[in-house]
Amino acid sequence: MYIDLGGDTVIRASELVAILDLSGEKSGNAAAFFADENQLKQIVKLGDEETKSLVVARNGCYFSPVSVVTLKKRILQAGPASERVSNSTK
Repeated sequence: MYIDLGGDTVIRASELVAILDLSGEKSGNAAAFFADENQLKQIVKLGDEETKSLVVARNGCYFSPVSVVTLKKRILQAGPASERVSNSTK
Protein backbone atom coordinates (compact mmCIF):
# COMPACT_ATOMS: atom_id res chain seq x y z
CA MET A 1 0.00 0.00 0.00
CA TYR A 2 1.02 3.61 -0.57
CA ILE A 3 0.65 6.80 1.49
CA ASP A 4 0.07 10.19 -0.14
CA LEU A 5 2.37 12.73 1.56
CA GLY A 6 1.07 15.70 -0.43
CA GLY A 7 2.87 17.57 -3.18
CA ASP A 8 2.23 14.71 -5.63
CA THR A 9 4.48 12.39 -3.59
CA VAL A 10 3.66 8.90 -2.37
CA ILE A 11 5.72 6.35 -0.47
CA ARG A 12 5.18 2.69 0.32
CA ALA A 13 3.64 2.20 3.76
CA SER A 14 6.37 -0.33 4.52
CA GLU A 15 9.02 2.40 4.00
CA LEU A 16 7.60 4.66 6.73
CA VAL A 17 9.79 5.11 9.81
CA ALA A 18 8.28 8.10 11.66
CA ILE A 19 6.10 11.18 11.34
CA LEU A 20 6.95 14.27 13.40
CA ASP A 21 4.51 17.11 14.08
CA LEU A 22 5.99 20.45 12.96
CA SER A 23 2.84 22.54 13.32
CA GLY A 24 2.16 25.10 16.04
CA GLU A 25 4.08 25.51 19.28
CA LYS A 26 5.22 21.89 19.28
CA SER A 27 7.57 22.59 16.39
CA GLY A 28 10.02 24.88 18.25
CA ASN A 29 12.66 22.27 19.06
CA ALA A 30 12.32 20.48 15.75
CA ALA A 31 12.61 23.74 13.81
CA ALA A 32 15.82 24.58 15.67
CA PHE A 33 17.25 21.16 14.81
CA PHE A 34 16.49 21.61 11.11
CA ALA A 35 17.85 25.16 11.01
CA ASP A 36 21.24 23.69 10.13
CA GLU A 37 21.55 24.08 6.36
CA ASN A 38 23.29 20.72 6.02
CA GLN A 39 20.27 19.00 7.55
CA LEU A 40 17.88 20.85 5.22
CA LYS A 41 19.71 19.73 2.08
CA GLN A 42 18.82 16.14 2.91
CA ILE A 43 15.07 16.80 3.31
CA VAL A 44 12.67 17.19 0.38
CA LYS A 45 10.07 19.96 0.75
CA LEU A 46 6.76 18.89 -0.78
CA GLY A 47 4.79 21.75 -2.31
CA ASP A 48 4.74 25.44 -1.50
CA GLU A 49 2.30 25.23 1.40
CA GLU A 50 3.19 25.55 5.08
CA THR A 51 5.06 22.52 6.42
CA LYS A 52 2.98 20.65 8.99
CA SER A 53 4.93 17.43 9.42
CA LEU A 54 8.24 15.74 8.80
CA VAL A 55 7.96 12.26 7.33
CA VAL A 56 10.96 9.99 7.83
CA ALA A 57 11.12 7.07 5.41
CA ARG A 58 13.81 4.52 4.65
CA ASN A 59 14.51 6.25 1.34
CA GLY A 60 14.60 9.85 2.65
CA CYS A 61 12.90 12.59 4.65
CA TYR A 62 10.10 14.90 3.54
CA PHE A 63 8.65 18.19 4.80
CA SER A 64 4.95 17.60 4.19
CA PRO A 65 2.08 20.10 4.02
CA VAL A 66 -0.21 17.37 5.38
CA SER A 67 -0.90 17.23 9.13
CA VAL A 68 0.12 14.32 11.33
CA VAL A 69 -3.54 13.50 12.01
CA THR A 70 -4.37 13.33 8.28
CA LEU A 71 -1.29 11.22 7.54
CA LYS A 72 -2.27 8.82 10.30
CA LYS A 73 -5.75 8.45 8.79
CA ARG A 74 -4.19 7.71 5.41
CA ILE A 75 -1.94 5.09 6.97
CA LEU A 76 -4.85 3.41 8.73
CA GLN A 77 -6.75 3.32 5.42
CA ALA A 78 -3.72 1.73 3.74
CA GLY A 79 -4.32 -1.61 5.41
CA PRO A 80 -2.52 -4.28 7.49
CA ALA A 81 0.81 -2.46 7.80
CA SER A 82 -1.06 0.19 9.77
CA GLU A 83 -1.09 -2.02 12.88
CA ARG A 84 2.34 -0.69 13.81
CA VAL A 85 1.08 2.93 13.97
CA SER A 86 1.13 4.41 17.45
CA ASN A 87 -2.09 5.73 18.91
CA SER A 88 -0.27 8.67 20.53
CA THR A 89 -1.77 11.14 18.03
CA LYS A 90 -5.40 10.51 19.01
